[in-house]
Amino acid sequence: MDGNGRWAQARGLPRLAGHEAGAESVREITRACRQAGVEALTLYSFSTENWRRPADEVSGLMGLLGRFLVEERREILDNGIRLNAIGQLDRLPMPVRVALKELSLASRHNRAMTLTLALSYGGRAEIVEAARSLAKKAAAGRVRPDAIDEDLFAAELGTAGLPDPDLLIRTSGEMRLSNFLLWQLAYAEIYVTETAWPDFRRPQLEEAFACFGKRERRFGQTSAQVRS
Repeated sequence: MDGNGRWAQARGLPRLAGHEAGAESVREITRACRQAGVEALTLYSFSTENWRRPADEVSGLMGLLGRFLVEERREILDNGIRLNAIGQLDRLPMPVRVALKELSLASRHNRAMTLTLALSYGGRAEIVEAARSLAKKAAAGRVRPDAIDEDLFAAELGTAGLPDPDLLIRTSGEMRLSNFLLWQLAYAEIYVTETAWPDFRRPQLEEAFACFGKRERRFGQTSAQVRS
């Protein structure tokens, strides 16, 4: 979800105002995905690199996240959404961690859609942590090194149990992955829009879905094989 700060600056507003407008897009896109039957939605909310931003912006973002978890609790529960989170969650402020854990527990049995927030998240760090976990298990004799395959490795990632993404939407015209789900995005279709995240709403989501629907997903096969 990119472009909040630039959206605000273009309007002569403080950057936090862009993040607040972006929170409205989170609400609308989550609702639209739930209604469209999307199984899993993952939002890249805050990266490990974002901790380098000015302290007042980071503080404002954490406060916004805490309010979101409180204000959206009823809608998440009433709509059968399971809240999930990945990343270095121990780096988050305690009030945010408490609210996140409470809502995750309250919604754990919901099955209509899984909403995952990537918070203090970095794809490289996730892969390193998975490798470290498998190395410890191998050293303890709980797994044979020659038994490690893609499925076993994926089971150590924060996204274990979730399907790999079919579609990656990148707003604000950015043409990079920015350390997001580096393992999981291996075969995802990528859709880039110039629209900044605060302006990305249901019509823009439907346009992205329509574009995705026209893609031919070959997974290493030829077009002829896919058609047959």
